[in-house]
Amino acid sequence: MPNRNATNLNNSNLKNVFTIECMDIVLREFQMEDLDAIYSITLQSKIKEFLPDWIATKEQRREWLTKYEIKENKEFLEAVPNIPNIKGHALRLGIILKETNELIGWITSGLKDELPPPNREIGYAISKDYTCKGYATQAVQGLAKYLFENTNTDVLNATALTYNIPSNRVIQKCGFRLMGTIEIDDQEFYYYKLNKGEWENKGIRNL
Repeated sequence: MPNRNATNLNNSNLKNVFTIECMDIVLREFQMEDLDAIYSITLQSKIKEFLPDWIATKEQRREWLTKYEIKENKEFLEAVPNIPNIKGHALRLGIILKETNELIGWITSGLKDELPPPNREIGYAISKDYTCKGYATQAVQGLAKYLFENTNTDVLNATALTYNIPSNRVIQKCGFRLMGTIEIDDQEFYYYKLNKGEWENKGIRNL
């Protein structure tokens, strides 16, 4: 049976689509064909718990993808290298497993209103079927490398609920420095930063 969440990266329609190559995965800007896979992942209990902002009906998800997410990706990429620090300039990429061409999650970069500036954040989600395999780490490292090398981004932020141990481990493994805790919507998060200089000096870029 064909994988309903598979994406053909060799499709001629995708030749002009933005991608970031990683070891086992490819980060690729959202396409309309991703709707079913994204929606399916948002139904998973851990995604609902840790990323409630992604909860939506399938029709809402279709509208967000069509009217906002794909459009904002194009605007973000057209602004490179000088990404304006204004809300709406966000990048949302599907995490595609090279072995199967399946969309197994996503990674994003946008401004986090609750954080002090510069407040560009990296956030991500991985399907429960593909956690603890290093894919989230590859995705965070790949996007951080792209942003530091190709845009005017000098500081990246990350947050994770204090009890979300796997997510905190990914963030720490990618070189982010713990700044403390922050309360968002009555929940306590660990708050991390990664400066471009630290990223270069620690050799994180080559991980």
